[in-house]
Amino acid sequence: FTGSAFGSAAIWQYEALKSRVQSYLEEARADWLDRIRPQKRGDLRKQVNSWWNNLSEGQRTVTGIIAANVFVFCLWRLPGMRRIMFTYFTSDPSSRALCSPMLLSTFSHFSLFHMAANMYVLWSFSSSIVSLLGCEQFIAVYLSAGVISSFVSYVAKMATGRFEPSLGASGAIMTVLAAVCTKMPEAKLAIIFLPMFTFTAGSALKAIIAFDTAGLALGWRLFDHAAHLGGALFGMWYVTYGHELIWKNREPLVKAWHEMRTKNTGKGGG
Repeated sequence: FTGSAFGSAAIWQYEALKSRVQSYLEEARADWLDRIRPQKRGDLRKQVNSWWNNLSEGQRTVTGIIAANVFVFCLWRLPGMRRIMFTYFTSDPSSRALCSPMLLSTFSHFSLFHMAANMYVLWSFSSSIVSLLGCEQFIAVYLSAGVISSFVSYVAKMATGRFEPSLGASGAIMTVLAAVCTKMPEAKLAIIFLPMFTFTAGSALKAIIAFDTAGLALGWRLFDHAAHLGGALFGMWYVTYGHELIWKNREPLVKAWHEMRTKNTGKGGG
């Protein structure tokens, strides 16, 4: 799954750059027409476009992820969907569905507070992580983090014999948080309810890892501590080694895709 995610992200980046170059003159012409065309006032579409354009690239990137989480949260409110939600949107190694829940549970929250807290953290770190990795690479890392953290959770549940369903984006968000804190350990962070207390990102990461390690060792059931640890360790590993080992070696795949696209274009007479 992670190989497909990174491969698709590399091709997506190639296509996006290609499309951006081809549409440059068209966008310039559209901007010129907008300047000479009479402007409509109070147009809702323009207000939405203005709001969207004022967002950072990271905030625009995670908007789709947040929308998917809200949609799945609404599905939990439908009584007729409960059986499907428990089967495919919670991760449990004793379930009859094992693979798809590893990804789908990453977008699943039953509690409004749980979803709101996770999405707030994702929104807060979105600009930093996307400026660090880029949109396409971030999506590949985020999806991979969800599956990897779920897999670590599976292993821990099998090892301890505690088979209970878990859900939520916390594992993937821990990857985002750990990646940013590893790259920018001196950045200042604060808790939303206690903004007067600040601490460094490096200290926050150490505290979180210590808390989840203690929770896993002592059998606490407040959170899925194994998933948190799996996500955090993956984030630390990826920004330290994974980016060099995986993303920077995408050239052969992109070259093969380019040659295939060029060959198909030539056959089509384009």
